[in-house]
Amino acid sequence: MFRRNRLAASSVILALIIITGCSGRSASPAPPPEANVADTSAAVIAVVTFDALCEIAAVIGGDRVSAANIMPPGAEAHHFEPGARDLILLNTADLLIVCGLGFEPWADSAVKAAANGGLSVCDVSNDIEPIVLSDDESDEHVRHSAGNENHTGTFDPHIWLSPVCAAVMSRNIMNAFIGADPAGEEYYRRNFDDFSHRLDGLAKEYSEKFGATGNKTIVTGHAVFAYLCRDFGLTQNSVEGVFAEGEPSARALAELIGFCLEHGITTIFAESLSSPLVAETLAAEAGASVEIIYTMESAEDGLSYLDRMEHNLEVIYKSLQ
Repeated sequence: MFRRNRLAASSVILALIIITGCSGRSASPAPPPEANVADTSAAVIAVVTFDALCEIAAVIGGDRVSAANIMPPGAEAHHFEPGARDLILLNTADLLIVCGLGFEPWADSAVKAAANGGLSVCDVSNDIEPIVLSDDESDEHVRHSAGNENHTGTFDPHIWLSPVCAAVMSRNIMNAFIGADPAGEEYYRRNFDDFSHRLDGLAKEYSEKFGATGNKTIVTGHAVFAYLCRDFGLTQNSVEGVFAEGEPSARALAELIGFCLEHGITTIFAESLSSPLVAETLAAEAGASVEIIYTMESAEDGLSYLDRMEHNLEVIYKSLQ
């Protein structure tokens, strides 16, 4: 499908594009190497916007799909600006896979600039009920996305951190691959069934565990686990807001210390790729410990998406005991 640009641009891609790439052949793939190029011989060339989507796309696409992550390790999605190499990649791709919900405010402009009439966009948030941000959180998102013309600041975009949402995301990716490569339908459906079975198993296991615990409140570094909490009947309170804009004020930190003491919070969760200093300060004042939790926007600790999902669920569960 849409091969007209590939042969002409393949030598340019090999010379210019050094990006994070994924290829998957099992339900729990190892994280990809840090540098790769798109495989122009694949049935579908898919460009994805961050690590979690890249892993899911690689698992479902398997050998028929070349899934390339457009953002380098450690890049922040809201401030990311595609460069010339990225636009060349989009110009030769069949599919751009985005989280949606305002997470990639640069995506529409990048698609236009790529000038690829055969490029389709898969928004993995379709069929997921979005969590609407408060006015303060929405304003924070607008500040965080300043300079990007497509920011909305309306919804929390962190759907990939819940296995329930991830199953819906995976189905949307499967359908996009089938649309781009109908000959591979049975293959994509089989890979999706295997992967979604793993996600459903985690969701069932931890629904039962969380349902049996009396304490259902967690405290995190920033408020990215709203979908996980909604899907498992939990509540989160956080050091920073949804988009981690700046440091908390002394007053906000004091209020959160009081909250932790009042609710018997014994664990403060810090993101693996962020500085733990604020979480450590809060934990010291509240008599709590700090546990690492994964946000899966970039590769972390050599672990797969499913490994990190299970880790998050287990450490949250243990913190509630």
